[in-house]
Amino acid sequence: MPHSRLLLRLRGALACAFVASLPLALIWDSAWALWLRAGLLATAGVCAFSLLEHWPRRLPAWLARWALQVGAVALAMPLTTVAIYLSLTASDVPFWQAPERRLGFGLLTVLGTLLAPWIALAALVRQKDALARHQALAFDLERSELARQASDARLHLLQAQVAPHFLFNTLANVQALVDAQAPQAPALLRSLTAYLRAAVPQLHEPAATLGHELALVRAYLDLMRMRMPDRLQFGITADAALHRLRCPAMTLLTLVENAVRHGIDPAEDGGRIDIAVFRTGDRCIASVSDTGVGMGPGSGGTGLATLRERLALQFGGAAHVRLYPVAPHGVRAEIEFPALEETA
Repeated sequence: MPHSRLLLRLRGALACAFVASLPLALIWDSAWALWLRAGLLATAGVCAFSLLEHWPRRLPAWLARWALQVGAVALAMPLTTVAIYLSLTASDVPFWQAPERRLGFGLLTVLGTLLAPWIALAALVRQKDALARHQALAFDLERSELARQASDARLHLLQAQVAPHFLFNTLANVQALVDAQAPQAPALLRSLTAYLRAAVPQLHEPAATLGHELALVRAYLDLMRMRMPDRLQFGITADAALHRLRCPAMTLLTLVENAVRHGIDPAEDGGRIDIAVFRTGDRCIASVSDTGVGMGPGSGGTGLATLRERLALQFGGAAHVRLYPVAPHGVRAEIEFPALEETA
């Protein structure tokens, strides 16, 4: 047993003994002698209570541990009182032959035997309550840890789903150029290879910085502009101070890829994509606007659904994805999430 718990019990028992002996102090010869005896009784009760808390290790099925502790405390009171009067009485006359000492012995024995078991029961109830609170707290911590692990696993699964989606879409674009025997296909393939060599190691990271995400977006748009140089223009506006903000990997890239695939590609004359990032208080807002064909049945699709789920896993209900129509045609996708700086 930790010494701190034993000292705490002893301090509580001494306080109870002091309060219980106050009425006797009015008729006792010496209050200090009375409190010394009451303190010894309290110490004996604590020792009996604590000793039988773990010893013996095994008990018969019919004997409860708490009953053994309470019974031991009750038995310790008369035995300790006898020991006190045998050892502390400085007189040749045995205490049972002296009326005053016999009265004192009787009062201490009766008072100790009546009160000590109830104090022990109260200590047991308090101990059970503390144990229940500790177990409830441990259960809550374990449940929170399991929930966090489940969220991490779910986030990694979604991340694993996003990476092939992005890669296959980009490779399909290259395949289209090769099939059309376009002269820019070899250059595009070389650029794509260099880009993937730098980007793929980051695709499995659950979180990145906004600066890294913007670098991926710029590289992706450079590739797309090589594929359709006369049909795509883009611009990125983001203060350098925002680059250290945490941003789930491939968040902006998903929006930009949707803008290319569902907005610019189907448009006869192509269009323009503008990415803007700004901070409002403790919130970060990132928007991707395109002047493509506008919102239709295929806008967003599984990419946006997966993005919403990833943001929910990472930020709970503190992140939002919104879509707005752009006049005369086009879509603005907006993400709002907590502005948290990366500390690593």
